[in-house]
Amino acid sequence: MTLSGQFSFALLVLLFFAPAILSPAGGPLHQESANAHHEQSEPKKKPVELIDINQASEEDFARLPGIGPELARRIVAFRNKHGPFRRVEDLLAIRGIGHKKWKAIRPYLRVGDGQRRNAD
Repeated sequence: MTLSGQFSFALLVLLFFAPAILSPAGGPLHQESANAHHEQSEPKKKPVELIDINQASEEDFARLPGIGPELARRIVAFRNKHGPFRRVEDLLAIRGIGHKKWKAIRPYLRVGDGQRRNAD
């Protein structure tokens, strides 16, 4: 093989592997292993249905994305101390619930009147 042939071959190899070499994530194999590790490190929570924040238990709150057992306990303690929530936004008064977390859990929440209803 001549020198120009070797150069052409090297250039073709470089162009073929350049996307994998220059990828910020280290190429597709690195990305797949990173995703697999990320999925294993996050415990999966059960799917959440719409919950009434004036009736929900600590366990109900703990099923919400980003809400652990301690924050769930604080939500219920706040409700017990201050009475029923009037709006879903009232959860922002609880330490540990900022705007970002509130936006993540908002689709799963509703506000009831705080009274248990009997079926008529």
